[in-house]
Amino acid sequence: MPRLIDLIRAGHRIERHHPWPRAVVDGDTWRAAAHALADGGLSLLGLWGEPSRVHMAVLDDRTSDIGVISLDCPDRQFPSVAAHHPPALRLERTLHDLFGLQATDTPDSRPWLDHGRWQTRFPLGEHRDASANAAPYQFLPAEGDSLHQIAVGPVHAGIIEPGHFRFTASGETVVRLEQRLGYTHKGVEGLMTGSTIEQAARLAGRVSGDSTVAYGLAFAQAVEAAQRIAVPLRALLLRALMAELERLANHLGDIGAICNDASFALMQAHCAVLRESVLRAADAAFGHRLMRDLVVPGGVARDIAGDGADTIRAALDQIRRHFPALVELYDNTASLQDRTVSTGIVAPTLARQFAAGGYVGRASGRDHDARRKPGYLPYDGLRFEVPVLSDGDVNARVWIRIREVEQSLALAYQILIGLEAGPVQVPLHNTAKPCEGMALVEGFRGDILAWLRLNGDRIERCHLRDPSWFQWPLLEAAIEGNIVADFPLCNKSFNCSYSGQDL
Repeated sequence: MPRLIDLIRAGHRIERHHPWPRAVVDGDTWRAAAHALADGGLSLLGLWGEPSRVHMAVLDDRTSDIGVISLDCPDRQFPSVAAHHPPALRLERTLHDLFGLQATDTPDSRPWLDHGRWQTRFPLGEHRDASANAAPYQFLPAEGDSLHQIAVGPVHAGIIEPGHFRFTASGETVVRLEQRLGYTHKGVEGLMTGSTIEQAARLAGRVSGDSTVAYGLAFAQAVEAAQRIAVPLRALLLRALMAELERLANHLGDIGAICNDASFALMQAHCAVLRESVLRAADAAFGHRLMRDLVVPGGVARDIAGDGADTIRAALDQIRRHFPALVELYDNTASLQDRTVSTGIVAPTLARQFAAGGYVGRASGRDHDARRKPGYLPYDGLRFEVPVLSDGDVNARVWIRIREVEQSLALAYQILIGLEAGPVQVPLHNTAKPCEGMALVEGFRGDILAWLRLNGDRIERCHLRDPSWFQWPLLEAAIEGNIVADFPLCNKSFNCSYSGQDL
C-alpha cells in the first residue's frame, strides 16, 4: 500500500504550494492513490478541477500528513477514483458538470449540480457547450414486493434550503433513500476566478451562512499560507474566539431543533434562548450577529469592542449556569430517548471510509478534529478535548454536540483570559509569481478545505469544500431500515449544508 510521501515523490513537485506539498503525477500514480483510498491507508479530503487538470487532496491516516496530487487531462478524461472509492463519486460528477472532465469507468455518470437549467454546459471548462433540454433525472431503481416511492422536496414546509429526497419504502420502513441536491448552486468558484482577494474573501464567507467564520478562516489561512504571512497573536485569538462562538450558537440551535423534531418543543425553546445570548454577544462585541466579513486574510477586519469581552463572558456564564439542567432534561426524558437511541445509525466503518468530520464522524468513532490534526494556531496553546462515541445514532450525535458545547465554553474562557494587546492585522504581499495555498479548518459541522492559486492580488483559482460533501451520503445509509417518520429527526441530527455542498 503506497504512503502519501510515496505518491508525492512519484510526481513533479510544485514548489510554491504551502503549507503541504502538491505534485503533478501520471495516471498510474493517480490510480495507486485511488487504490490506497479503497484500502483504507489514506482518507479523501477533496477532489476538484481546472479546465484541463484534476486535483486530489488526501490525508495519510498513519502519519496525519496531508498532500495534493494533480493529474493533467489534455483529453478531458481521468481515471475514476469513485470506481474504487465511493466517497469520490459526487465530486467526480461535479467535475464533469463544471469543467467537462470525464471520469473513465465511473460507476455513475449522471449529472450532479447541473439540472439542465444553465445556459451553458461545463461553464468553467475550456470547451463550453450550449445547454440542451435535460432528460428527466433517473433515480436508482429498487426491486422488491410491495415497494412504493415517496417524493419529498425540493420545496419543503419549513423555511429551509431546497433538496429532493426520493424514498423507496416497504410500508413505513425505508428501503432506500436517494438525494438530489444542487438547487442552490451559486457559481461561487466561477465568481472567484479573477476576483481580488478582498472580493473572494467576502464570497467565501457566504458559501454557507451558518459557517461564515469558519469559511472566512479557511480562505484567509489559505491566502496566508500561499504568501507565507504570519498573523499577529491577538488576531489569531480573536479568530478562535469567533469560531468558538459560532460553534456554540450552532450546536445550541441543533440540540434544540433535534428535540423539537422529536416533539419536545420545551428543549428547543430553552436552547433558543441560550443561542440568542451568543448571537447578541457577538453583535455587541464584533458588530455582526454572525460575525460575517470579520475574518480576513492577514488577521481580522476589526478589533473586539471595548466592553466586548465582558459581554461575551456574561453570555458564557449564562450558558454555563443553565445548560447542565437542559442536559439533564434531555437525558431523563424517556420520550426523547425512545426517538433518538438506536435511530439513524452510521456504522464506524462507513464514517472512516467517507472521512466524515464533525459530530457525524465523532459520533461513529472517527477521532478527527482539524484543530488538533493537522492543527493550527492558536489551538496548539489551548486546552480542549475531542469527544468521541461509537454508537453512531441520533442520540450519539446529540451527545457529541453537548460535549462540544462544554469544550467551546472552556476554550472561549481561555481565549478571553489570554487576550493581550497587539495589532489585529498585517498587510498582504503582492507577489509577482503565482503561488498556491491550502488550509483545513474545523467548522461546527467538521473540516472545511480551502485551496487557491494567487496571481498577484487576484484569485486565479479557488476551491472550497464543505464537510457536508462526505456527510450527505451517510444520511442515505443512516435512514435505511428506519421508518419514514424518523427521517426529519435523522436529517436534523446531521444538519448538512445544502448551500455549502451546492457551491
